[in-house]
Amino acid sequence: MSQFRVRPPAVPTVLLDDAVCRITRWDFEPGADTGHHVHGLGYAVVPMTDCQFLLEEPGGIRRVDIAKGAAYRREAGVEHNVVNAGSEPMSFIEIEYKQS
Repeated sequence: MSQFRVRPPAVPTVLLDDAVCRITRWDFEPGADTGHHVHGLGYAVVPMTDCQFLLEEPGGIRRVDIAKGAAYRREAGVEHNVVNAGSEPMSFIEIEYKQS
């Protein structure tokens, strides 16, 4: 049985990928998602717009709003699907660090 994608995909654009880090810009139309994934690297996120995240995680679903220009980081192993729960396009920069 094939799976049908209900949401439009978020669009990743790799801005830099070297021995130290990978920097990706993520752009989401309203309702778009990243698809379920597990982060193999620690990372930091800097929103380029106000972001209204719907996070689908193994333990459930939660809503997180983060202002443009704010920042946060997470360790490797985070598992989720990120959805734009807002009515406007959103984007953020994700910086994955390859060295500790």
